[in-house]
Amino acid sequence: MSTEELTVGVLQVQPVIMRISAETVAQTEGAKEIDIRPRVGGIVLTRFYHEGMAVKAGQPLYLIDPEPFQKTLAEVRAEFLEQSIRVMKANTEKERQEKLVAENFVSKRSYDNAVADLRITEASLHALKARVQQAELDLSYTTVKAPIDGITGRSQISEGVLVAANNSVLTTMTQISPTWVRFSFSDNELVRFNGRLNEDNIEEVILILPDGSEYPLSGKINFAASEIDPLIGTQQLRATFENPHNRLLPGQFVRVRVIAGETDQVFLLPQVAVMTSDLGRYVYVVNESNIITKRRVTVGEWVGKDWVILDGLQAGDKVVINNLIRLSPDMTVNPELMDASEVLSFRS
Repeated sequence: MSTEELTVGVLQVQPVIMRISAETVAQTEGAKEIDIRPRVGGIVLTRFYHEGMAVKAGQPLYLIDPEPFQKTLAEVRAEFLEQSIRVMKANTEKERQEKLVAENFVSKRSYDNAVADLRITEASLHALKARVQQAELDLSYTTVKAPIDGITGRSQISEGVLVAANNSVLTTMTQISPTWVRFSFSDNELVRFNGRLNEDNIEEVILILPDGSEYPLSGKINFAASEIDPLIGTQQLRATFENPHNRLLPGQFVRVRVIAGETDQVFLLPQVAVMTSDLGRYVYVVNESNIITKRRVTVGEWVGKDWVILDGLQAGDKVVINNLIRLSPDMTVNPELMDASEVLSFRS
């Protein structure tokens, strides 16, 4: 062998068993997004919350002028009391007629009329009871309360504004615990998972925050489209994440890593061994004649300091991991197999 031949360190690769995973861009959204509308109309007197603050279900948000509803309730209660007295009077008359007809002092018709009068007054009392309940309900609606735990939005109205029942939007609320994350995978990416993803074959969903750190809680798939979107060629998915400390906010752009099954057809290479050109990623491989060949590879995600190589290598290939700048295709080299400790130094 010529002394002019360059000595290079090579790693003889063997497939490793790894969990199948893929990453993609995703966006967070609230599990519930609700328009807060008044259930009664009136003048808004007070706003109890600060815009953007977290509130609990049942916490007051607005006060609509309650005085007209208090007056209506008082009037209906008075009518109810008056009708209650009429019922008592009709019942007394019915009992009196019942005794008289038993002693043949009055006709059966008089007794029947007394019973009918009692039933009519009782029916009116039931109707007034329903009106009292409705008036009480309307009065309670003057305090607009949060229907869920969540984050309040910007107030759409100011104090002193007249609002209409069920039409005016006062503000919005978003439930952020749990938080939903929407994402999708293309046809090519789904091939790695042997087809369609769903809640049964996805083992874990990991959320990667904008700063690159992993969210501490795993997610669960709560929606997986049953078909590929023909317009964009992707399967739409959604995962739910618990958000106890409100660390996730709706509208954030994040990444998700989906793990589904495992494979023994991938390889690990130190990052320094993988280079990039206009045509994509490639490595230098030494063939049986110690000649350098350029091999295009398909890479996956990083695992520590290594690239996951999905395609382009075969078991036993000798991949060059040093002196890469001095190499070129068809160059004859002197390969030296590197042991585990030497390879580790490239990964640290």
